[in-house]
Amino acid sequence: MKSKLLFLTGILFAVSPWSSPPLALAAGLVFAFIAAHPWPTESRKLSKTLLQASVVALGFGMNLQEVLRAGRSGFVYTAIGITFALGIGTLFGRLMRVDATAAFLISTGTAICGGSAIAAVGPIAGANEDEMSVSLGTIFILNSVALLTFPYIGTALGLSQSQFGLWAALAIHDTSSVVGAAAKYGTVALAIATTVKLARALWIVPMSLGTAAVKRSDARIQYPWFILFFSLAAVMNTYVRSGQHVFSDLSKAGQVGLALTLFLIGASLSPSRMKRVGARPLIQGIMLWLVVATVTLFFIRIGWIRL
Repeated sequence: MKSKLLFLTGILFAVSPWSSPPLALAAGLVFAFIAAHPWPTESRKLSKTLLQASVVALGFGMNLQEVLRAGRSGFVYTAIGITFALGIGTLFGRLMRVDATAAFLISTGTAICGGSAIAAVGPIAGANEDEMSVSLGTIFILNSVALLTFPYIGTALGLSQSQFGLWAALAIHDTSSVVGAAAKYGTVALAIATTVKLARALWIVPMSLGTAAVKRSDARIQYPWFILFFSLAAVMNTYVRSGQHVFSDLSKAGQVGLALTLFLIGASLSPSRMKRVGARPLIQGIMLWLVVATVTLFFIRIGWIRL
């Protein structure tokens, strides 16, 4: 009875105005370490469906015209950064002897758009529950750290708002934390970070299709239909002007759904599961993120990356 009450309390917190994806994940982790999960099977099924639905709803918050206005240079930086992150992440995964699928998901989440990218690619790559949970947990733990630390680092280093906005967009995993960190830094940083991050998030689609093509030879393909709906949602938000208030509500609902999903995922990360999976995926994620953030910051400071 106690575990059920705590679990329901966690759900209410996750969907409340005081929650956010990192906080919801933290609440789930706390629950997992102090109580037994009352509905593990139902929670697992719900989290998968809810995560995909949330990704589609978040598409209603994307404006393709704003992405294009970020400029060709932002697109090029994003493409180079994604390729670099995937390559280094694969290398670190092999060095740390992390399971290939988990290593790929962590690399993809770091390179593109955090939990949304993992949600899109995971089912196509044939990831199991442990691999999805650990990958998402790793990404959002680091995402929380970035949200809290990036504005202070930028201030200490004297980054301009333009420099910080670009750095946040290229080095922070999840859109919500990119926006949150940039908003703390200033309005110019927020505008740049948002547009470049949207361009980065669009790479979910080619990454999903590429993964499906690679897996064609040795695994049953799970076509990412919800990514098609994600793309259609972005197109509708851009070109259908009469429904903007509805699209805004749907995007907010996607953020709430993502927070709830992360609570469910965190609640499933019991000490026994973490012990079974091991610390190597987290170490891989930390190493990859530090390299990406440091290299990106270096090139921004010397002027090789700029808008």
